Amino acid sequence: MTAHIQTDARSNLIGSAWMILAMALFALEDALLKGASAALPIWQILLLFGSGGAVIFAIVAALRGTSLFHPDVLSRPMKVRVLFEILGRLFYVLAIALTPLSAATVILQATPLVVVAGAALFFGETVGWRRWSAILIGLIGVFIIIQPTGDSFSALSILAVLGMLGFAGRDLASRAAPATLGTEVLGFYGFLCIIIAGLAYQFWEGAPLTPVDLHTGLHVTGAVLMGAAAYASLMKAMRTGEVSAVTPFRYSRLLFGVALGVVMFGERLDQTMWIGSALIVASGLYILWRGRQAEPLSWKKS
Repeated sequence: MTAHIQTDARSNLIGSAWMILAMALFALEDALLKGASAALPIWQILLLFGSGGAVIFAIVAALRGTSLFHPDVLSRPMKVRVLFEILGRLFYVLAIALTPLSAATVILQATPLVVVAGAALFFGETVGWRRWSAILIGLIGVFIIIQPTGDSFSALSILAVLGMLGFAGRDLASRAAPATLGTEVLGFYGFLCIIIAGLAYQFWEGAPLTPVDLHTGLHVTGAVLMGAAAYASLMKAMRTGEVSAVTPFRYSRLLFGVALGVVMFGERLDQTMWIGSALIVASGLYILWRGRQAEPLSWKKS
């Protein structure tokens, strides 16, 4: 915990509110992008969304006097981050466009589980048998949702899993990224990755450029604004109160995503969805709780 971050109950409450707002905005971003996918090819959505976000973060960097061309941008962790950002963004946008929004949102909630596992495997952090068990249970929840051996299995469900793995890799690479790079720099290059993903997918999709009407343009513009506001709210949340107090509220995105899927797109939730969601969220919350319990003694105990 850094010295400038407050740890009192009021700060934790405010930080939690910022986190809930961030998750609501991210869910709205997903819903708007899904709405735009009804009229535009995937590659064009990625191109427009990435361009809008990159412009916003470039403006923020200019206002703050931050250089976007720091030498550390070419560091190895940043190159790895770019690769995973491209994969995560591409496959997740494909998932929300081609599969139910609620299912994609639920699978995305497994990202923290994979990040914890990756931290143990690649950064040497000690994760005890209890947290490994929780990770396994959470991943079982993902398998229950996609039902790989069931009659209702769709290969498109794998898109959300690939997107989730991409985001987990991005988060791990972000942890290793040089501290000299601020959030506006990371945000700028993150959205540039979306542009690259769109251009790369155009060669695969082969769809022509589609004129953007007012309705679709509002969807894409709204998604850009929601995404930028969500990112800012997330940063505010992580700088207000204790991380262990505000992080569990990340799972509120599941509630918003499922609700938007039902209300806006008429999606229906079955029993397997509820069971899988419960396992993923319960596992994630347990890992957060267990990590907090271990912190006063040693990070080596879990």
